[in-house]
Amino acid sequence: MVKRFKVWTYKEGERPLVHRAPMNNIYSIEGQFLDEMESGKSPFRARTPDEAHVFYLPFSVASIIHFIYQPILSKKDYDRGRLHRIVDDYVGVVAGKYPYWNRSGGADHFMVSCHDWAPEVSTANPKFYSKFIRVLCNANTSEGFRPSRDASLPELYLQYGQLGPTPTQSRSDRPPSNRTILAFFSGGAHGYIRRLLFDHWKNQTDPQVQVFEHLPNRAIYTAKMGSSKFCLCPSGYEVASPRIVEAINHGCVPVLISANYSLPFAEVLDWSEFTVSVPVERIGEMKEILEGVSEERYLEMYERVKGVRRHFVLNRPAKAYDLLHMVLHSLWLRRLNVRL
Repeated sequence: MVKRFKVWTYKEGERPLVHRAPMNNIYSIEGQFLDEMESGKSPFRARTPDEAHVFYLPFSVASIIHFIYQPILSKKDYDRGRLHRIVDDYVGVVAGKYPYWNRSGGADHFMVSCHDWAPEVSTANPKFYSKFIRVLCNANTSEGFRPSRDASLPELYLQYGQLGPTPTQSRSDRPPSNRTILAFFSGGAHGYIRRLLFDHWKNQTDPQVQVFEHLPNRAIYTAKMGSSKFCLCPSGYEVASPRIVEAINHGCVPVLISANYSLPFAEVLDWSEFTVSVPVERIGEMKEILEGVSEERYLEMYERVKGVRRHFVLNRPAKAYDLLHMVLHSLWLRRLNVRL
């Protein structure tokens, strides 16, 4: 892949809806990917569209929501029609100007987005977008995510003014013997899974399972994550959570509590080797489940978490085997299935 794979980024369209996306905060990964591909520093950047294997449609769903939908004052303001029209118009421009979309039916074209609404880009005309590759944080198979065609995108939280690894991505190599908390979570009560988690564990006095809705500052959050054996990663309103990446970077074994989530890079990573999955209906049994993991098994998972950590670090420019390279590898694998 490194020697051959080339990506063409369409140049049509102007800011702010295309060629710009969030570089920080919860949707940062879509902006970081876009900036990487347009920076001129990526070896995967095609010089001409004719040498490209895939074609990147650089519109930002997060920017569309910010500039076209705000302020939202009533339920009708949530209508997805404006989003559909903007994306359809953009695809219409590139399909009318170049032969590439039409020759493949969009099968070698892709989008990248971490916004909750991103999967709905194609809902207005599903037949037209049936071959289109969507690289999404909201990789929910119950909402139309197709693991064989779409690619799951890890969700990151990057602080403002930062590129590359930030304090939330800083490594914690505290050994297991110094990890005194069995399980930890802190976050908002977003979605039914987190509400169930809080119902069972938020007001518990057991120091082994620490669940908070709010902590005084980020330093306490990262310190607790670095002191925990297991970090709880429940879905919020959508299936993805930045806590998975944060846990991995702090040497904390992720505990996945979700339904219908297609995990990132599952084509090459066996998530069962470095995470624990807890069914939603067994949230009340959390402590028993985690205490049931043998010390030998926990130490194996801890070492494997450290081993996969390089795949979840954002470097700018990208480096071999890091997060952006892994996203490109996911695209490469899907492109191999396309015959023109």
